[in-house]
Amino acid sequence: MPNKQSAKRRVRTSEKNRLYNRYWKSRCKTAAKRVIESIAAGDTDLAAKRLDMAQSVLDKAVVKGVVHKNTAARRKSSLAAKVKGLATAKA
Repeated sequence: MPNKQSAKRRVRTSEKNRLYNRYWKSRCKTAAKRVIESIAAGDTDLAAKRLDMAQSVLDKAVVKGVVHKNTAARRKSSLAAKVKGLATAKA
């Protein structure tokens, strides 16, 4: 346990931040998993809709400082490529 008052405050702050970051990271992962599930099901329309949602969630996480912008860009690009591959496979 911290002894100094400022260290005690820092523990409280870092715990709040940890929970906040965990919430947003979990939300990003869930959104990506939903896109992958709809791709596996072969539903192009649902995959495109969920891709939009996942991109929105990732962008919000970047604005909040939880995820680095390049990480979000990489994940969005990967998901978009998978959705596009599904669309071309159907055509």
